[in-house]
Amino acid sequence: MEQTIREVFISNYDELPVRLGKAVVIEDREIAVFRLTNGNVKAIENKCPHRGGVLSEGMISGEHVFCPLHDWKINVNDGLVQAPDKGCVQTYKTRIEGNQVYVELPQ
Repeated sequence: MEQTIREVFISNYDELPVRLGKAVVIEDREIAVFRLTNGNVKAIENKCPHRGGVLSEGMISGEHVFCPLHDWKINVNDGLVQAPDKGCVQTYKTRIEGNQVYVELPQ
């Protein structure tokens, strides 16, 4: 059975700070949104799998966010925690249309 996807507007592109996170709440999901130095926008679950650190408050380096609590390094493309730590967070596809940024959410 195919999963239904819907797009939700999350921000204007020019309102997303480069290399800083922004927390967005959509229904029961809290999502961390990042505008990378290469211009891409990434969206991931806003909770570190280790101790629940708020990832939108973490430091961005390249395509990784560092959890502000214990410095776990998480890839914003696939959500995987980098070794030697283990775990992952959910990632969400984003789309930019003009100046508007949308995130894809499963229904």
